[in-house]
Amino acid sequence: MRKLLKGQGVAPRVMVTDKLRSYDTAKAVLMPGVEHRAHKGLNNRAENSHLPLRRRERRMMRFKSARQCQRFVSIHGQIANLFHLHRKHLTAADHRQRRADAVIIWRKIAISIAA
Repeated sequence: MRKLLKGQGVAPRVMVTDKLRSYDTAKAVLMPGVEHRAHKGLNNRAENSHLPLRRRERRMMRFKSARQCQRFVSIHGQIANLFHLHRKHLTAADHRQRRADAVIIWRKIAISIAA
C-alpha cells in the first residue's frame, strides 16, 4: 500500500476497500486522516479491473514459470478453438459431426507432432 500511495503523489480523500480487516490497520498507520469505507459493493470497479490479471494468474496455477505457461497457452488457444463449438444454431446431429471432425483433425495434428 505504501508503494501505491507513493506513486499517486497526493493522499486520497477517501479509501474504499473490501471488508478485509488488514486494510484497517494499514490505513491507520499510513493515512490516519483519510476516511476509510469498507463495503462489499463500493469497490466493484477496482475489483473488476483486476479480472484480466486474475485470469492470467488462474492459468499460471499449475506452471513453474511464466515462460512455461506462455508456451502452453499459445498452443492451447489454437487447439481449444477446434473443440469450442457453439450449440446455439446446431442440431444434435450437426454437433456430433463437428465434434467428430475436430477429433479427426486433432489426431492428425498429434500424429504430425509425434513424428
